[in-house]
Amino acid sequence: MKLLNGSDIALFVKERQAKQVRNLRQQWKVVPRLAVVQTVDNPVIDTYVRLKGRYAEDILVEFELHKVASADALGTIDALNARDDVHGIIVQLPLKDPSATEEVLARVSPAKDVDGLGPAPAFDPATPIAISWLLAAYGVDLVGKSIAIVGEGRLVGAPLVRMWRASNYDVTVYNSSHTDMAQRLRHHDVIVTATGVPRLITSDMIKEKAVIVDAGTASEEGVIIGDIDPSVRQRDDITITPNKGGVGPLTIAALLDNVITAARRAADQG
Repeated sequence: MKLLNGSDIALFVKERQAKQVRNLRQQWKVVPRLAVVQTVDNPVIDTYVRLKGRYAEDILVEFELHKVASADALGTIDALNARDDVHGIIVQLPLKDPSATEEVLARVSPAKDVDGLGPAPAFDPATPIAISWLLAAYGVDLVGKSIAIVGEGRLVGAPLVRMWRASNYDVTVYNSSHTDMAQRLRHHDVIVTATGVPRLITSDMIKEKAVIVDAGTASEEGVIIGDIDPSVRQRDDITITPNKGGVGPLTIAALLDNVITAARRAADQG
């Protein structure tokens, strides 16, 4: 079994980003700043936000967390949109009021929508970028490959489908409505899964020498687990992301890449 270790790649990306931020601070007098708006008090979400903040601070990007009530989310975003010193804004999902998701995401200025989740973003979402970086770093060429994307969520599946189809890759999408998914997945060279359904993908669904990216996240008794069944990781022939340190570290790196780009664009316009 070959592991797609995102943590190792993230270290190289982080070193490059730190140099970019130093240049922005020293040459352009611009201090990149990321603001996160969070409405849910949840230990798992708190951990995700804390990791983003730690990474940002490591590369000298300023980080702000705004934990607010649902009723204050729009006003907080308006205030952040108006601040010239804030270059990236994240609305941490899920919201306490999920029915307000579209309205709240749409409120973020496209130039600051570093998560790429609004109706007209200037950036691609971080996780699809991270998956593409990870496969490229390990020499996985998607040209001519049969690719399966399991899950069509707004954070991973849907934007990844758009990105890869725009690159003319052979992509098939699966969701819970596909009753024959187990049989059909066996014909794909590359499988990316992001459903949040624990142990959804089992070994008998995967062809020999397949490449598998597990971007699914679910919590069981406080432990984050993916979509891939443990039986898959017992195989020697596959290439797969590890239980920890696969897509996650590169997702944060990709997000901060968008923040740096937003700050640089602001510097160019200023």
